[in-house]
Amino acid sequence: MISIIIPTFNEADQISNTISKIKKRAEISGYEIIVIDGGSTDNTIELAKAAGVKAIVHTTKSRSSQMNKGAELSKYDILFFVHADSIPPPGFLKLIYKAVITKSLSGCFRLKFDLHHWFLNANSWFTKFNLDVVRFGDQGLFVTREIFEKIGGFDEDLMIMEDQEIIHRIKKHTAFKILDAEIITSARKYRDNGIYKTQFVFYLIWTMFYMGFSQQKLLKTYRKLTLRNKI
Repeated sequence: MISIIIPTFNEADQISNTISKIKKRAEISGYEIIVIDGGSTDNTIELAKAAGVKAIVHTTKSRSSQMNKGAELSKYDILFFVHADSIPPPGFLKLIYKAVITKSLSGCFRLKFDLHHWFLNANSWFTKFNLDVVRFGDQGLFVTREIFEKIGGFDEDLMIMEDQEIIHRIKKHTAFKILDAEIITSARKYRDNGIYKTQFVFYLIWTMFYMGFSQQKLLKTYRKLTLRNKI
């Protein structure tokens, strides 16, 4: 029994397709989908409700806070956090369930972009390795409720890099498994800003985070360098 939690902010162009694909690729019953919206100014929340899922407006526009709230409102023992522009592989619930019952209580999928480009393909290839440097939220994250609650969920002081930070804490309590299937994520940021520039920005933010720069500085840098600045 798995709770699928999708944080959103102004995702009207994505959310209906994402929910539809998730339902088609689930292939088993016994799951719920919860959309936690950070106060969109478009009709994201209405589209999510029209797609037949639980959709909640959260008072805080912070992916960390939104995902924690989604976990709080969920009812099942396995949590799967997925971005609004990422489509899990066919049969993804069975893959997650199999991992959990074999004692891999957390993990993610390999990554594939919806844009064919040698550089993006190379980046995707590296995600099959259990390397934290290539581990981000667009690969999805599954974790048992027990582990999630034990570590205190996502760090709500983080507005950026929350997906990297939580994995470090998860790994202190359980094995982290890279499932042998690809989640397909949108390359829209690469299209908007250029492939090489976008990757440079991601590496820059990653480096600044581990050097101890403040969240405010990270956000300012990210928003200055990108057109599509949704985190």
